[in-house]
Amino acid sequence: MAMFKTLDDLGDVTGNVALVRVDLNMPMDGGSVTDTTRVQASAPTILELADAGAKVLLLAHFGRPKGQRNSTMSVSMTLDAVEDVLGREVMFIPEVYGPVVEQSVGILRSGDIAMLENTRFWAGEEANDAEFSAAIAANGDFFVNDAFSAAHRAHASTEGLAHLLPSYAGRAMEKELKALDAALGNPEHPVAAVVGGAKVSSKLAVLEHLVGRVDHLIIGGGMANTFLAARGVDVGKSLCEHDLTDTANAILDAADHAGCTVHLPYDVVVSKEFAADPASLRTCNVHEVAADEMILDVGPQAVEALADVLKTCRTLVWNGPMGAFETRPFDEATVALARTAAALTSEGSLVSVAGGGDTVAALNHAGVAADFTYVSTAGGAFLEWMEGKELPGVAALRA
Repeated sequence: MAMFKTLDDLGDVTGNVALVRVDLNMPMDGGSVTDTTRVQASAPTILELADAGAKVLLLAHFGRPKGQRNSTMSVSMTLDAVEDVLGREVMFIPEVYGPVVEQSVGILRSGDIAMLENTRFWAGEEANDAEFSAAIAANGDFFVNDAFSAAHRAHASTEGLAHLLPSYAGRAMEKELKALDAALGNPEHPVAAVVGGAKVSSKLAVLEHLVGRVDHLIIGGGMANTFLAARGVDVGKSLCEHDLTDTANAILDAADHAGCTVHLPYDVVVSKEFAADPASLRTCNVHEVAADEMILDVGPQAVEALADVLKTCRTLVWNGPMGAFETRPFDEATVALARTAAALTSEGSLVSVAGGGDTVAALNHAGVAADFTYVSTAGGAFLEWMEGKELPGVAALRA
């Protein structure tokens, strides 16, 4: 974090206008926000700035309006939820720059909070247009980015503004960057990575990057089937990208060269049908999968062995489930391994960082999300970080 300025580096901000990028792209049902996790994450930043006397202007996108105004995607739809979380009144300003914003800022008092309209109503946002960025910056004194989930986009409100105003990482951004640094940037070894999900193709760059960074790579989910097939295992009717077996072998070779141990399941839970508690459910060795069966979860013996691996590690980064956890009983491996990681974290022997939509859902399903060291709600940004990419919204904050 020495490379980034944070709110701790701010001086007296009384009366100054803070342009604060937050993530208000929250799920809705019937016009109401159903999950306020993202605004809860930025609440400490918003309230700290307001309590310090700044005029806080919130910048955010909502949906994909593609540069056009669309009343169904106005960020004003999140206003009630934001006010509930903050416990403060928030003014809505239906523009992001120009006279209306200037006049509104003029009537705001120190400590007031306002929400600007959906930045993506203007084509200049996603184009990272310099004039658009300058127009927004004209009404601010400094910029705070507190939306790691949007930091992988080089947009005006995530990257452009950071080059025009004194810029700082908000508390949520700061927390995320510290957690990610502890997981892969400067971790305590041995380091384990759990990578699951349906397809190798969706996480190819992640796997290629991790084999050179971690000591143990635990592969689960449907992508494990592709690796098993690459090793000559007949995976029956299982989801498998047979055209990527050469790629899987290349990753295994790279892991051997880097001294990274790859862990694949040697016992699995199979069924002839993908349904809850199917009659054809059984557990077997990976070499005993029948031609009409599907691998749907990692078996109990493999999970026990993987738990023993985690007990030898000091750091864990997790992305993706071990099996088809949404359907019982194919959630058992994910739940068991997640609970082991949570217990080790609670004991203080493991730093555990997890992220990605399916991952958050899986950890919540296991009831252990709160016990991990850090769980990121960022989807694409977390995945790109795991791929080793520099995120433009983060790079722009470098001091």
